[in-house]
Amino acid sequence: MELEKTVERTRVKRWFMIHTYSGYEKKVKADLEQKIETLDYGDIVTRLMVPEEITNEIVRGKKKVVARKLFPGYVMLEMEVTREESSDGIHFKVDSDAWYYVRNTNGVTGFVGVGSDPIPMEEEEVKNIFRLTGEDLPDEMKVPKDLVKINFKLGDTVKILGGGFSGHQGSVSEIDMEQQKAKVMIEMFGRMTPVEVEFGSLEKF
Repeated sequence: MELEKTVERTRVKRWFMIHTYSGYEKKVKADLEQKIETLDYGDIVTRLMVPEEITNEIVRGKKKVVARKLFPGYVMLEMEVTREESSDGIHFKVDSDAWYYVRNTNGVTGFVGVGSDPIPMEEEEVKNIFRLTGEDLPDEMKVPKDLVKINFKLGDTVKILGGGFSGHQGSVSEIDMEQQKAKVMIEMFGRMTPVEVEFGSLEKF
């Protein structure tokens, strides 16, 4: 007799990419926001974003702030989905009605996924996009302050383990628990210079 498969289900938020006609990204975002509000789906589709990177460019001899789309033809969408975990692995099931309304919005050609099944983006991928756009991370991706553990304090000497300043030593001048970064005073060209380093790249000396 075959044993019944045990499935654990939880409600979680995940980010997805939807594909649009090129140049329609912001129109699709605006249309979706209006549709979600009209249909009262704001508790399922919780956020929409057209990822853009702000750059300074020289146009006709003048500095101009330019917003460039990171992924032309795509819109990011955060949805509340059902996470199903079983012996077969972990799967994410989207709300069928919300999926239908998003998929049938003018300018949308589909979700990024396999066949008709949307596949959520990897968390690190989402974090990198938010870093590039300069926007704050979604609350559910932030590590609660009381869970962040560091073994150094203000004034301690630390060693930088990664990045462009790898191998340098210096003293901790600031600690930012929210961003999980610290400012370290290191000696460069005969003077003390502050550099910002993520907690994971610091080791107490």
